[in-house]
Amino acid sequence: MNPADPVPETMRAWRIHHFGGPETLQCDTVPVPRPAPDEVLVRVCAASVNPVDFKTRSGKYPLIREDALPFTLGRDFSGMVAAAGTAVEGWKPGQAVYGFVGQGQGAYAQYVVVKAAALAQKPQSTDYDVAAAVPLAALTAWQGLFEHGKLEGCERVLIHAASGGVGHFAAQFARSSSVAVYATASGDGVEFVRSLGIDHVIDYHEQRFEDAVRDVDLVFDLVGGDTQQRSWQVLRRGGALVSTLNEPSQMLAAEHGARALRYTAHPDGAALAQIGEWIDDGRVRVIVARQFPFDAARDALTHVEQGHVRGKVVIQVADF
Repeated sequence: MNPADPVPETMRAWRIHHFGGPETLQCDTVPVPRPAPDEVLVRVCAASVNPVDFKTRSGKYPLIREDALPFTLGRDFSGMVAAAGTAVEGWKPGQAVYGFVGQGQGAYAQYVVVKAAALAQKPQSTDYDVAAAVPLAALTAWQGLFEHGKLEGCERVLIHAASGGVGHFAAQFARSSSVAVYATASGDGVEFVRSLGIDHVIDYHEQRFEDAVRDVDLVFDLVGGDTQQRSWQVLRRGGALVSTLNEPSQMLAAEHGARALRYTAHPDGAALAQIGEWIDDGRVRVIVARQFPFDAARDALTHVEQGHVRGKVVIQVADF
């Protein structure tokens, strides 16, 4: 695909028309969306796979209801600006960008529209496949640690599931902020997390994390359930427990003199720009575990749904 090509009338997009298993995802020919005044149309080069994608496909993501179907999956992407809305400043056709779509129609498509404020320039040191692996996972980690966790230097953080898509960013962000990082992983994930520069990695199959760490300022919970419940034992009074999954108990938070919350990530081009700088200066590595061609989008989702992916999985949409 040549970025100078005119925008066509139609495109291919992977959509669900009803909730269910992998068979519900189908490749449709649909009109290319037109940007609203505050939006940008992007030619998608690559999109990444996140757990929210197969949860949406299965009807288990509460923010996407049946009345929103048919729905194009894919929350984040890299690509080139194709057109900008009438009120947009700063974005012009041909610019290399990456971003997080938010709750709108997704990026498993040849084109996607996104709010201008959600975009950032693609990191200069990465190709499009690697850049596509960043936005949702990295923003989830960034917002959990810094916006909600209020993490600062010289503190201690425990990150659960540090070898996954969000976890491997969180571990590196915390390490880059002069924070003492403790991380849980298992199997070959232990060495993977150590390879990111994390010294205190706990193999949760071999050792209970409660026996390895105490008095942490922040627990960043990417597991939920029993792991979240046990995490109260290692949190200092006045600390915070932040989760992307289960809403933590406010009663237990009060008992421990702590803050506790669950959150959902939101688009933020300014934060993505800062993350891109950290990638370009070598402080953060982006790990792409596997790439799938556009026609194998179903297989890409199934691969992530099966679990224990070290890093991110990417769907290649087009070549620039």
